Amino acid sequence: MYRIFEDLVKLYDDWYERHRAVYVSELEAIREHLPKEGTGAEIGTGTGRFGPPLGIFLGVEPSRSMALVAKERGMTVIRGVAEYLPLKGEVMDYLLITTTLCFVDDVRSTLKEAYRVLKRGGKLVLGFVDKDSFLGKYYLSMKDKNPFYRHATFYSTRDVAQLLQEENFWVEKISQTVFHLPHQVKEPEPSLSGYGKGGFVVVSAVKKHD
Repeated sequence: MYRIFEDLVKLYDDWYERHRAVYVSELEAIREHLPKEGTGAEIGTGTGRFGPPLGIFLGVEPSRSMALVAKERGMTVIRGVAEYLPLKGEVMDYLLITTTLCFVDDVRSTLKEAYRVLKRGGKLVLGFVDKDSFLGKYYLSMKDKNPFYRHATFYSTRDVAQLLQEENFWVEKISQTVFHLPHQVKEPEPSLSGYGKGGFVVVSAVKKHD
């Protein structure tokens, strides 16, 4: 699936400039979930739009074109996929997976790999468009017209929380932002606790002890 990003890297990256207020809203919502210290990595780092601004400079990315742009933004990028992370076990204090979960081939394998790589008590932070939100429904209605979302599988917040629990994570915090369609957002929007109103949801979960 990631091959679609090889040819359309500029179209993907330009979205964040065209919708900068949405982008900033997402960044700040994620920032509230990340640890203040420790060693972290971003899985599915894309063009490096999230990692460096959030203090993460190590990423895993399957697309060569995306990785090259991320490197220009200061990231060290390892080529690889989320289902088979090229990282040793129990080496990370936290992992970030944002706007990526809907594009992986196997969500359970992705979460199992995140669990393997995280230290005991490590944190997994997931940022995604909630399938059940107004924004998720909007993207689903445009699925046949959008070259990226045509290949996406969206998940609801309840889906994600359930999957995390089944893979031995404890859901610590859920928050939401982006309360209007992207083209309607002119200023960064706040991050609120919970889910059900915002289109972009952030879930942080802690690796349980074996």
